Amino acid sequence: MRGCGVNGPERFEAHDGDDGENGHEGENSPEGKDDTPVPGGPPRIPMPRASVEDSGLPLPAPADLGVTPPPPAPPVLEHPVLKALLGAWALAACSAEEATAVEEHLGHCGSCADEARRLREAVGLLQRPESLDLDPGLRTRVLDTCLERRPPRIPVPDWAAAYDAETARLDALLQDFGDAEWHAPVRLRWFRSDAATSRRTTVAGVIAHLLTVDGLVAVALGLDDPLGDVPSRKPTPVARTEAFWRASHFPPTRFVRAPWREQSHSLVRTVSFTGGGAGKMPVSYGDFELPLHDAMLDRAFECWVHAEDIADAVDYPYDPPSPRHLHRMIDLAARMLPTALAHRRRAGLASPAHHRHLVAAGEPGRSLRLEIEGSGGGEWLIPLDSPAAKGSAEHEVAHVALDGVEFCRLAAGHVPPQEAAAGQVGDKEAIRDVLFAAASLSRM
Repeated sequence: MRGCGVNGPERFEAHDGDDGENGHEGENSPEGKDDTPVPGGPPRIPMPRASVEDSGLPLPAPADLGVTPPPPAPPVLEHPVLKALLGAWALAACSAEEATAVEEHLGHCGSCADEARRLREAVGLLQRPESLDLDPGLRTRVLDTCLERRPPRIPVPDWAAAYDAETARLDALLQDFGDAEWHAPVRLRWFRSDAATSRRTTVAGVIAHLLTVDGLVAVALGLDDPLGDVPSRKPTPVARTEAFWRASHFPPTRFVRAPWREQSHSLVRTVSFTGGGAGKMPVSYGDFELPLHDAMLDRAFECWVHAEDIADAVDYPYDPPSPRHLHRMIDLAARMLPTALAHRRRAGLASPAHHRHLVAAGEPGRSLRLEIEGSGGGEWLIPLDSPAAKGSAEHEVAHVALDGVEFCRLAAGHVPPQEAAAGQVGDKEAIRDVLFAAASLSRM
């Protein structure tokens, strides 16, 4: 048998029988001599190896030997301690070891499992619900960025951008509605002769109302009238809406969404192809006219107002328009106030005439400063005595301050005039006239 020595400078071999039994004595010894041990030389048979524990050297780490150490055992916690940790566990405030111990305990303790479930539900109630609506300015920012990179061949006019954005926002609100939401009751509110008025309908009825009134703009642009052959007593928004509702054998349903959305797309496409010069085209509302650029702003304003009505009906949050679009809507209402004041004066609803100071058309006259605060705000000087007069800071007799959204809700007939002004100073009758004139801008 061949043995290997590791503690000598040479290799040695040992034999199992007597020397010469196999006739090879001295064959493997150096220089052909026999293998008798030499005094003081290396031993023929290796000595046992020394243990590493006895060598004084550090022991190797298990990872160096390819051995994976077992995971640390979870801490052993008593039931009172685990029960006290349930609140922290529900808030995800435990350490990993504590959470493991608590969860293992919940699999064996029914009372603690019930308590943990109740705590988790309570934590869910503590979190503030977030609106699923996107920031109303996000769409504008994304479009602006895209248009900076690649300008459109046929851009949407600035005065139609608000209508484009508000119809898109309302359509996004409607897209997931089920039958119950489409038939949810909605109360439309407006002012008539200084008195609050309302009309009950449904979500689908509101969209039908928007469809028929937007149809006034469609007719002015030469597009199809959504009323079709349905006769209307007068070409006014109220009469057209009533005619559409009467012509329906059943209350409007979700199917009214498609024609409304298609019409809104057609309006935006058409005004884009006609270019900015078409903005002065008159649009008849029956009792009055608006140029096309103001009519599109008016439709954007009503779309937002009725979208809030719908959102309130289904208990869903809805944000105001972006500041740029809100400013345009406020500006339209401010420009319409002198005409509304004149109509109220002719109807005997304004202040006595002895306060009036008539001037020639285009000349500065008695004015009220309307200060709109918040996003989309600004200042407007409202001539009080004649629509043809010019607002003048030198002839200012009153000053009213309102929040932008609050002013829009006043103009929509959703806020009583007596409760609208956040701050006012000056001629009380002039202030009252302007606030009630703003409310009189509302309609169904």
